[in-house]
Amino acid sequence: MEIFGVPTQALFGQLLIGLINGSFYALLSLGLAVIFGLLNIINFTHGAQYMMGAFVAYLALNYLQLGYWWSLLLAPIVVGVSGVIVERVFLARLYKLDHLYGLLLTFGLGLIIQGLFRNEFGSSGQPYPIPPELTGGKNLGFMFLPNYRAWVIGASLVLCLVTWYVIERTKLGAYLRAATENPALVQSFGINVPRMITLTYGFGVGLAALGGVMAAPIYQVSPQMGADLIIVVFAVVVIGGMGSILGSIITGFGLGLVEGLTKVFYPEASNTVIFVIMAIVLLIKPAGLFGTQK
Repeated sequence: MEIFGVPTQALFGQLLIGLINGSFYALLSLGLAVIFGLLNIINFTHGAQYMMGAFVAYLALNYLQLGYWWSLLLAPIVVGVSGVIVERVFLARLYKLDHLYGLLLTFGLGLIIQGLFRNEFGSSGQPYPIPPELTGGKNLGFMFLPNYRAWVIGASLVLCLVTWYVIERTKLGAYLRAATENPALVQSFGINVPRMITLTYGFGVGLAALGGVMAAPIYQVSPQMGADLIIVVFAVVVIGGMGSILGSIITGFGLGLVEGLTKVFYPEASNTVIFVIMAIVLLIKPAGLFGTQK
């Protein structure tokens, strides 16, 4: 059976790949949106922190014999704590300065972290096994759906929606958003705003690390894995609207599907279609699809 001259299995296979890529786009862009929306920091270290999450899983398995499920808990904590240190030591000094300073600092830190891991582990990727509980798959008739890929899509969607709900619909989220607009007022209610900002950065970094663990069984664990992804993720954030939580989620999954479809109908454009969309969106709506002009 064919759809628009394309075999059904090939079409749905590419859509699955697009959804998987979209899951990581959404999860990483969500962390970026949280950090920028609440801290006004453009965190270019995000790709390196995603890579660090994958390496925490790899090292935990090979040196501590801790499997995938433990790594899902361990990696966000370890990388999140490193993010807290970065925020307190470096970023806290830049909040009153132009956004460019934060961008340059985090870009430099990302290159340093990537270089350290490349010197230690080399440039070639390291394999990471799929957890035994998620091996195999299901034959849906029109395509074969691997269990692990289905888990990644579902888990990413749940994480994104829970994060959106906490920030947009709870009292904690209201405090976080208020702290960015009027920190002195929030401080007057007895809330430690600097600590809240630090923990928020740690949370955003933890989301990146969690994405790294989930990516490890699909892509090889490599020092380059974050650098290859972060530029696309920044494009996703810009299209969705800088700081927009919902925009990052919808745009991440949507652009993953668009990229998958492009690989079917016009493979030559699959590596550039997201950037073409970004250029068009910026021309029509500079604040992004879900952003607001300030």
